[in-house]
Amino acid sequence: MKKDVRPSKVGARRRMVGLCAVAVLLPVVLSSCNWLVYHGGMGGSGSDPSGASYASAHQAWVSASLGGQLYGEPLALGSQVFVATENDAVAALSAANGSVAWSTTVGTAVPAGDLPCGNITPNVGITSTPVIDASRNEIFVVADELVGGLIQHHLVGLDVSTGAVLLNQQVDPPGSDPKAQLQRVALTLDGGQVIIGYGGNSGDCSDYHGWLVAVPEGGGALKTFEVDSGSGQSQGAIWMGGAAPIVDGQGNIWVASGNGSSTTSGDPYDDSDAVLELSSSLSLLQYFAPTGWTHDNLTDADLGSSSPAVLSNGLVFQAGKSGTGYLLKQSALGGVGGQLAQLNSLCGGVVDGGDAFAGDVVFAPCSGGVVAVQVGSSPPSLTRLWQTSTGSSGPPIIAGGMIWTIGGSTLYGLNLFTGSPLEHFSLGSEANHFPTPSVGDGLLLAPSQDQVYAFAT
Repeated sequence: MKKDVRPSKVGARRRMVGLCAVAVLLPVVLSSCNWLVYHGGMGGSGSDPSGASYASAHQAWVSASLGGQLYGEPLALGSQVFVATENDAVAALSAANGSVAWSTTVGTAVPAGDLPCGNITPNVGITSTPVIDASRNEIFVVADELVGGLIQHHLVGLDVSTGAVLLNQQVDPPGSDPKAQLQRVALTLDGGQVIIGYGGNSGDCSDYHGWLVAVPEGGGALKTFEVDSGSGQSQGAIWMGGAAPIVDGQGNIWVASGNGSSTTSGDPYDDSDAVLELSSSLSLLQYFAPTGWTHDNLTDADLGSSSPAVLSNGLVFQAGKSGTGYLLKQSALGGVGGQLAQLNSLCGGVVDGGDAFAGDVVFAPCSGGVVAVQVGSSPPSLTRLWQTSTGSSGPPIIAGGMIWTIGGSTLYGLNLFTGSPLEHFSLGSEANHFPTPSVGDGLLLAPSQDQVYAFAT
């Protein structure tokens, strides 16, 4: 392992309390200053609980180039911001000024030309958003690596204070072809396990499969779930536009799966084009798929490009590439055709990445512009409230009473009730696919191509 920058001296178990509200909610310590997982919490709401305002914000700092492209969301713990790069490096930045506190290169990234297809260049390394377990003082990443000339995926745990490597374990599912698998979906935690999702490289080439993997945080035997298990057919990715699997209050895991190989009406159902609920041991509990799931597979119009919004009222919202929004009952997904309601022509485009939601309103990242959808429970219904016309389309978050989303090289702040643009900031170079902002230590954080931008009031 190569250490690029000498780590700063920080207490090994330091926890920042100060003005932050702290709650112990297993498996992590949550603070209103912290952003420990994609979209801020295990439920994936993308809502900042700190109450910090970003009205009339200004640029606080811009990090130096971090030496590799950023595809994941910045995370924050205490007074540090954490990012991972396609050069297989993990870096901790000072929240005060963006300087690098430590940077650890965990492996040798895979040259893009060594993969059968894809659109990440020139190297493929750490593509997904990491996850932090504050109770362990540890950040976890999955790195695509060259090891002895072979392509492998490794789960690496690092000390958040020093960057020291605490865990390094190969986590390729048994029987899979590592060069055909892209680890794009963000990591999350569930009952002392790191949850990892796999799909394929852009282009749907080679023999990839949709996999969900659970690994003990201290390392150990893998638990696995395979989409279309045992058929020998490929596809059915779990990637969700980079969003994380949702972990509900019972520790069950919610994901959406991509297009599978079954494309003929009458084919037996194979877990593709679906919302899937699994136990913490990765047993499939229930599923939903549209009636036309084989046609969705044939036309690459599946649900797998976005994550489920598991709402507090017992309902679930899901949309994907078809542009149709589905409303589901959390306790009874209903199998094929089991939706309670649907909204056709949701947004005039493809929904990619994680939603944000508050109360009964979901904000979905549509290629035609972020769309706000009200979820009705009695009777079950979906109503489109507004859609942006600013070109903003990336996975949104809610912070300071505004919606924040990245479109191209611009960070937009949108009115929560109308979608009209209130703020916009340049992010310099073009942001990467499905970029999403975050917050931490009173900062609004946004990734660009290879830097982090921070804004404050």
